[in-house]
Amino acid sequence: MGRAARMNSPQSRGKANISSFTSSQVSGVAWYALAWGVFLGLAVIKFGNPVILEAEVGTPVNVNELLGYAWPTRWAYWGLMPLLAIGAGLVFVNRLRWQGSRWLWILPLLWLGWQFVSATHSVDARLTELVLWHFVGCVGCYFVGAFISARAQALPWLLVGLLAAFTWCLIRAVNQKLIEFPRERIDLVLGQQQGWTNFTAESVLQMKASRVIINTNGVDVVNPQILAKYEKGRVSGTLVYPNALAGLILLLLPVALVLAVTQTHRLRPWIRGLVIVLTVFLGTGGMYWTGSKLGWLVGLGLCVVWLMRFNWPRGLKIILVVLVVGGGLGLFAWRFQHYFSAGAKSVGARFDYWRAAAQVFARNPVFGSGPGTFQRPYGEIKSPESEMARLVHNDYLEQFSDSGLVGGLSYLAWVILALSMAGRAAWQSRSPIQEAVMLGVLGWFGQGIGEFSLYVPALAWTAFVLLGISMSRTGLKAMDSQHGRS
Repeated sequence: MGRAARMNSPQSRGKANISSFTSSQVSGVAWYALAWGVFLGLAVIKFGNPVILEAEVGTPVNVNELLGYAWPTRWAYWGLMPLLAIGAGLVFVNRLRWQGSRWLWILPLLWLGWQFVSATHSVDARLTELVLWHFVGCVGCYFVGAFISARAQALPWLLVGLLAAFTWCLIRAVNQKLIEFPRERIDLVLGQQQGWTNFTAESVLQMKASRVIINTNGVDVVNPQILAKYEKGRVSGTLVYPNALAGLILLLLPVALVLAVTQTHRLRPWIRGLVIVLTVFLGTGGMYWTGSKLGWLVGLGLCVVWLMRFNWPRGLKIILVVLVVGGGLGLFAWRFQHYFSAGAKSVGARFDYWRAAAQVFARNPVFGSGPGTFQRPYGEIKSPESEMARLVHNDYLEQFSDSGLVGGLSYLAWVILALSMAGRAAWQSRSPIQEAVMLGVLGWFGQGIGEFSLYVPALAWTAFVLLGISMSRTGLKAMDSQHGRS
């Protein structure tokens, strides 16, 4: 039976393939993808805090705070939920059906459903409620990417707002390193020397409340930990802390670099060169200044994978891999020599968190302690000398600790299966854009071994949209049609 006959057969009539949009539907999907990109870009700029810190993110009360401060996550749902509803409507109206393995929709729904079951046994209902809303957003974003955003040349539209926000985040990080942090440090030191007369009374009260200023022997002084932070100069851009920015760079820098190279051919050579140089500088400089050890190592691994994909002689690729790995590890050792000579305290702390997560899981292997509640049992079982932690700093162990065996296994199986199928599709496509998206997603999920990025809306929602997109080759080819692999 020919293709036309199959398309008109009773069995296929009324069942649209995901990629079979009319021109008007393509236009609608493009606008929908643009809206998603703008929303995810807003999340990068304003919703970069973990959802469990909702109570600590104040509501902006004036224009300056609205523009300059992070927003409470609950505001994000006023944009997220309507977008998810519109996406569901598009799927229903166009009768789109799932492509690929059924397990790639069963597993995320199983994981999400079990979060609600686990929530009935939570040790902190408020924390769990915050996390459940966020997890609904994660799964919704995944399906949006799989059904809608990967279709009909929608990816370029989605990337408009997202990469604009990414650029702003990196510019903010560079500004923190070169201007903001040095200036603030000088102001604080001068303030201490001058009895804080260079600050308004309101500012002094705010700094005391946030423990930037502490009282020692009856004298108001700068908190030594704050000064140490400025000395280190670790940047975070618009996100909660430096390692979160490293996760965003891992996620988006590969596709930003590919676009800078492949989509600028029509520009004047000096403008094209400037775009490429700025992209490299902002991305690699931002990663360097985050001081993220795990981010550095994951990024180095992505570079090796990417090099091996080029159509260059095997001997040349091996030489380049050796140079990249040797140079990267050498620079890593030099960059963090003081950290390791001081005992690598954060590594030891993470092992303590992971040990505690295993204990919590062993105590309640069926339901866990409840989504997002690790800090409650950890506060009871941690060693007195250990630093308090709110999250496990391992997204995978956290699922077992918070929601038991079903929650942990379903999340792990979902991620592994999705990454393996998306990787196979990227490998076969020979598409620089698709490979870049896939590498970014792989890097972000890899960093999840030592971080809590799953609980940061700006990171998780973006990553799951891109994971859904990366499982399909349709929609990515259009951006590569004019440019072959170099």
